[in-house]
Amino acid sequence: MKKSSLILFILFIATQTIFAQSDTKAIPQDTKMEWWRDARFGMFIHFGVYAQFGGFYQGHPQKVNNGEWLMNRMKVPVQEYKDTAKYFNPKKFDANEWVRMAKNAGMKYIVITAKHHDGFALFKTKASKWNIVEHSAYGKDMIKPLADACKKQGLRFGIYYSQDQDWVNPGGATGPRPMKQGWANPDSARIDAYVKAHRGSWDPAQQTKTFDEYFNEVSFPQMKELMTNYGTISVIFWDTPNLMKPEQAEQMMKMVKQYNPDVITNDRLIRKPQYGDYKTPEKKIPSLAELDGKDWETNMTMNDTWGYRTDDHKWKSTAVLLHQLIDIASKGGNFLLNIGPKPDGTFPQESVDRLKEMGEWTKKYGVAVYGSHANPVADVDWGRITAKDDKKGTTLYLSVFNWPDNGKLKLAGLTKKALTVQLLGDFAKLTLTQSEDGSLEINGLPKNAPDKIASVIAVKLDGFAQKKFTPAGKMKTGSID
Repeated sequence: MKKSSLILFILFIATQTIFAQSDTKAIPQDTKMEWWRDARFGMFIHFGVYAQFGGFYQGHPQKVNNGEWLMNRMKVPVQEYKDTAKYFNPKKFDANEWVRMAKNAGMKYIVITAKHHDGFALFKTKASKWNIVEHSAYGKDMIKPLADACKKQGLRFGIYYSQDQDWVNPGGATGPRPMKQGWANPDSARIDAYVKAHRGSWDPAQQTKTFDEYFNEVSFPQMKELMTNYGTISVIFWDTPNLMKPEQAEQMMKMVKQYNPDVITNDRLIRKPQYGDYKTPEKKIPSLAELDGKDWETNMTMNDTWGYRTDDHKWKSTAVLLHQLIDIASKGGNFLLNIGPKPDGTFPQESVDRLKEMGEWTKKYGVAVYGSHANPVADVDWGRITAKDDKKGTTLYLSVFNWPDNGKLKLAGLTKKALTVQLLGDFAKLTLTQSEDGSLEINGLPKNAPDKIASVIAVKLDGFAQKKFTPAGKMKTGSID
């Protein structure tokens, strides 16, 4: 009996030790992600030689959007594309101004395409001459001044890097796309047949090396340069894994962590096994039913394209963009909003205007977004709810999109007593009425909304709100009308 008890005791201690070790390993992950979860709002920048084309090739507009895919969808020969790069001259690029606009908009971090799928590096690299320093009229590194400007102005700096797909450096994956996605080329049938027979390549110059050679000679060494020459990199946004092997992904991550142990990476390095700290729904806000408890970030365009196009005028309004930001925060996610700079290195005026207007809102009501977590109470039809916890309890931030005309606002599903209520940015004296079932009615709201896009009401609770339920299928399309 004593022997059995001793064995059970040893097993118990061993089990507790294992759990303690697991908990210890989990703490650094949460610590690493803390700034990112608090930030909630960042700027994505897609910039490269493709901006020079503006969405057109030989007078034809690219049929399928996304200007950064022009070389592939229009099947531009490698040498012709490289020749165009010689005239690429973003002479009006001002790193401090880019960062200032992001900061004033309320963004907390910037992620830029250090290298997109066309393989063109916006930084000085020894791994390939296909870079902005050696192969453009500009002739200067863009990543270094942007990283420095972020550090100077207090923003986190991140890079997008196409680690697998590369249409100019030989051996990179080429991402097969049919000619019809570009333009009605009379030679489409022949081109499509060639692309199909050559795993997506449309130019023999793309096939002179293997992917293994590309990885060893370009992808891996360039990422090492980015990890060692540009200070702290806070975020890495991988993209479109196609040919990456598990051992290559492991080698890449081991090196990245060696030089930048606290870096946060997304889930697109390789399809399997899965790496990364957060998921990346693209141009989509997940529905409540899709959330699985993991960190996530919606990356979104201001119009339709990522890379600059002269003919894309489908700009989202500031109201839509702010509603998207608030909606994402109410579900516990981050919002990475894209800018596609013009070839001269300036932001389109439509982007500048929206950044300024978003900043006006975040300066007044950013408390409802930064450092918040997902809505812990019942969903509402008049807006979105975010929450923050302190040592005493939860504060709910009610972002009201549809202002009531009767001076009342109702909220169900509370499990704690509401103590105080405040209309942010307004001196209106509001009152609270709470039913036994927890339902809350806020009275005394002014006739007109303090903010035409989203007014915010703070409700302090006596204790901590617990998530009561998740209404499945509430937003199947993941969008806000």
